[in-house]
Amino acid sequence: MKTKLAVRDLHLHYGTKEVLKGIDLDVPENNIVALIGPSGCGKSTLLRAMNRMHDLNPEAKVKGQILLDDDDIYAPGKDVVAVRRKIGMVFQKPNPFPKSIFDNIAYGPKLAGENNKQKLHAIVERTLRSSYLWEEVKDDLDKSALSLSGGQQQRLCIARAVAVEPEVLLMDEPCSALDPISTARIEELMLELKKQYTIVIVTHNMQQAQRVADLTAFMYFGEVIEFAPTRQLFNAPQMELTANYLSGNFG
Repeated sequence: MKTKLAVRDLHLHYGTKEVLKGIDLDVPENNIVALIGPSGCGKSTLLRAMNRMHDLNPEAKVKGQILLDDDDIYAPGKDVVAVRRKIGMVFQKPNPFPKSIFDNIAYGPKLAGENNKQKLHAIVERTLRSSYLWEEVKDDLDKSALSLSGGQQQRLCIARAVAVEPEVLLMDEPCSALDPISTARIEELMLELKKQYTIVIVTHNMQQAQRVADLTAFMYFGEVIEFAPTRQLFNAPQMELTANYLSGNFG
C-alpha cells in the first residue's frame, strides 16, 4: 500500500514539556488509521501536528518531519494554508459557522477563488450528498447551520472539510458528543469517504476503532507503543502495555 502521510521522528514540546517523543507512523492511502490511548497521551497533539495546527501556539515547538506524498509539510517556506487545504480537519465538537448551510459549504471554495454561482451550487450539492445530508437539508440551504441537530452539524462540518477536496481528512473524536444513531451515520460516512480520502481518527471508543479502522496505533505518554492492523492489535497485541490497556488492567 502506498504511504500517503508519513511521520518521521516527530518531537513536540510545549515550552519545556515534551509531549510527542520521536513518533514514527506510516498512514497508507485510502485507509482509516485510528489513534487510541489514555487521555493526555498525545493523540490529539499528533493529529493537530498533521495539519500544522500548532503553528497557532507560540509555546509549541515541532522537530521532525511529516511527509504528504514525500513532501515535508514542515519544510521552510511551506505555505500553511496550502497544507491545510490538502489536509482537512474535523473537530470533536461540531463547529459550523454562524452562516447558512449553503455558505458553510461554499466558504472554502470561495476562499480558494471560486466565485461562479453555478459551480458553487454544484460543489455544495456534491459534498452534502457525499456526507449523506443532502436529502435532509436540500430545501433549507438558506437556513442557519446552527439550527441543525448535533449529528447533522457534524456531517455538515465533514462536508465543509471535503468541499475543498483535501487528500487527507483528520477527525478528532468526531462522535464523542453524538448519540448512537448519529455515531452510526458518521461511521458509515467514514467508510464511504475512505474510497476518496485517507483518514486519521482519534477515538476513545474501542468499538468504533474496531468498526472503522484498517490500522490502529496505541499511544502512551507521547509515544506509539504499537501500530498494527486493527484486528491484530485488538485480538493479539504484541506489547504487554497494549494488552493491559485493551483489557482495562491499566495504571
